[in-house]
Amino acid sequence: MTVTDGHARADTSPRTTIPIQTVRGTPEKGESRVPRWLFKTFSPIALVALWQILSSTGVLTSDTLASPADVARAAAGMWADGRLQDAVATSVGRVLAGLAIGLVAAVVLATLSGLFRRGEDLIDAPMQMLRTIPVIGLIPLLIIWFGIGEEPKVVLIALAVTFPLYMNLYGGIRNVDSALVEAAKTLGLGWFGQVRHVILPAAMPNALVGLRYALGSAWLALVFGETINATSGIGYEMNNAREFFQTDVIVVCLVLYAVLGLLGDLIVRILERVVLSWRPAFSGA
Repeated sequence: MTVTDGHARADTSPRTTIPIQTVRGTPEKGESRVPRWLFKTFSPIALVALWQILSSTGVLTSDTLASPADVARAAAGMWADGRLQDAVATSVGRVLAGLAIGLVAAVVLATLSGLFRRGEDLIDAPMQMLRTIPVIGLIPLLIIWFGIGEEPKVVLIALAVTFPLYMNLYGGIRNVDSALVEAAKTLGLGWFGQVRHVILPAAMPNALVGLRYALGSAWLALVFGETINATSGIGYEMNNAREFFQTDVIVVCLVLYAVLGLLGDLIVRILERVVLSWRPAFSGA
């Protein structure tokens, strides 16, 4: 419709229809078209390939380090004998038991110390002193106190789990923005409501970081714990292989430790995505 001298009249001029085309965005400068998962898998595959080449050419002898092919054959033989499944089940059971004890202890102590000043006065100072003691150095005392059965192994893992989780959860509680707490008070939330809806959710990112550290510490403690008169487990298989210079079995055990540790870390990462879905985070450039 056009307007001429204040009068409106219909616009009868032909209109040109412009076809709509889908425009695909082009990658920004420096952005790669290669999927990220290819980059993540390239390095391990290249490392294993180099390892096999060095073994095949004689640069690495079997007495020094077994080839990937020999390691795969050793793993298949241990699986056929049932040794692999038994070792994994035993070691995972020890880690889960120690992790459960350490989680309960760390959460209780960090919550009391973080929420209450009197709790901080009574708990934090001893925890700060004890965490500086190498957990591995406690093995002789644990043997004297608990003997050479399963108890010292589980207690050692529990101690290794407690301290990193305590530090991160305590720090997360104490680093909650005081403005959020004041806003919760203004909205009429009581003390328990503030803890439930403000303080603990805000401390959750630190707690999950502490859980990832705790899982790594648990597997590290297990390696040392299974040297205490173990009759089963991954560490037991590795100690036996050391006696007979079976580098292929030793590498199988090391790979098992690595895979189980990565699986634990993956579980915590998935838990982070679920629990912290409300919290957008930077994912890298």
